[in-house]
Amino acid sequence: MTIFNKAIAKIDAINSEDPVNETLGEHQYAKELLYSIRMSKRLEAFDPNAPEHLKIAARAQHIGRWKIPRSEYPMDRVGYLRWREELKKMHADITSKLLSDVGYDEGFIDRVTHLIRKKHLKSDLETQTLEDVICLVFLEHYFEDFAAKHEKEKIIDILKKTWTKMSEKGHKAALQISFSPESLQLIKEAVLE
Repeated sequence: MTIFNKAIAKIDAINSEDPVNETLGEHQYAKELLYSIRMSKRLEAFDPNAPEHLKIAARAQHIGRWKIPRSEYPMDRVGYLRWREELKKMHADITSKLLSDVGYDEGFIDRVTHLIRKKHLKSDLETQTLEDVICLVFLEHYFEDFAAKHEKEKIIDILKKTWTKMSEKGHKAALQISFSPESLQLIKEAVLE
């Protein structure tokens, strides 16, 4: 087994511990394991030549996410942003340790954690690629459920923020996703008009 495969197996083992399950077809998956698999698949489609460190950063994007519940922070914008920063730090720390355990060097580990922390979005091409993949996975797999639970104004706001974080390449990929007519209308209102 390669060092890369060992790292992926360790990430998947941690994400398999998520107590929340999701059904896909006839199978049950730990929620964050399914998310990480979707991240890897989307990265492969979006950037087939992605380097190893970017592949690991994508797979580990939500590693152990359930360990810091959103409910532990105030339910406002400041609380949300604090929660997100704590998550990024935790994801980077867990990933850094497991990459060290399987034998990656410090430079490689630093690059992965830089990406997971989403440093230099817009100016770092790999950070931007990771952000595009995150947004595409959200739009393809999670947007419709999100939209069903929120008011139209909030949905439009989230779509605008998501679109702003994406590159032109990301926008083109997003418009290839097969959305329901209702979701497509919301997207058009948010970003195409």
